[in-house]
Amino acid sequence: MSKRANDWLVGTVVLVTMVVLIAATMYLQQAELGTRRTSVTARFRDVGNMQVGNVVVIRGVQAGRIAQISLADEGWVAVEMKLNEGIELPADPVVLLQAATLFGEWQAVITARGAAPGIREVLMQLEDTAGAPPATLPGAVLPDIAQLTSVAGGIAGNVASISERVRLAFDDSAAREMRATIRNFNTMSTQLARTVREQSRNLDSVAVDVRAGANDLSAGMTSLQRSLGRLDSATSQGELETIIAESKQTATNLRAMSERLAAMSLSLERAEASLRGVVIKADTVLSRIEAGQGTIGLLVNDASLYRNSDSLVIDLRAFLADFRRNPKRYLNISIF
Repeated sequence: MSKRANDWLVGTVVLVTMVVLIAATMYLQQAELGTRRTSVTARFRDVGNMQVGNVVVIRGVQAGRIAQISLADEGWVAVEMKLNEGIELPADPVVLLQAATLFGEWQAVITARGAAPGIREVLMQLEDTAGAPPATLPGAVLPDIAQLTSVAGGIAGNVASISERVRLAFDDSAAREMRATIRNFNTMSTQLARTVREQSRNLDSVAVDVRAGANDLSAGMTSLQRSLGRLDSATSQGELETIIAESKQTATNLRAMSERLAAMSLSLERAEASLRGVVIKADTVLSRIEAGQGTIGLLVNDASLYRNSDSLVIDLRAFLADFRRNPKRYLNISIF
């Protein structure tokens, strides 16, 4: 092969190598020739693991890529995004940075402010406008898997601590206090039932008084009608004024009696509601005792307690009989 042919071969290899290197560089930088893009800038206090080249998503569709990340004044980080041609931003747009996969890849999501997650830290980042660069979109960073795992671990630790405290709180003394509370509850239920019965009798007597008052009012109205029939003659002698005064007094007494009856009825309804709750709770406690739940349930439903008590009485009787026959076996009294 001649020297000129070798030179052509070397030149061709060099050109192909340069083209391959340029194409690879453009592919790695996500460059697109001949494509017009729209530049949009967002501001953040922190961008997490976001890198140049990460995708920009609008309504779940890839709409561009991150072109530049730089520090700005007042503690801000400016993120420049290149959007595809013809992309329209949502109304009142905000930018949310979040993890796209479990392998550390992130993405920028452009969405409306009203569609942002209701997380307090995210909302605080979006509302932070102190010293923000002009003509930039507000942005926030969503918590990633590592932060959520750390928070979940802290919650699990707190739950374990609370469980240990609950276990220490409900010991034997707590069980004794619970039994005492049940006894007090039974006593209160008995007293409440007695109170309700007394109030019922009082209500019956009040009802009788109300009926008597109604009869008196009816009689008074009858008398009033007769008096009105003699209105002309009664006016001259002052009887009409007396009848009106007595009618007013009767109405006042009836109104007071009605108010007392309403108050007593309300008290009776409250007492009945309280008694109904007490009966329901007592029925629940007795059901648990009957089912053998808790200390009282075991004592009531375990037949071995009766058999052991019976055998104890038999042994005690045998001991007393043997003590009467041979007291010296158990008592040895020596004076000198």
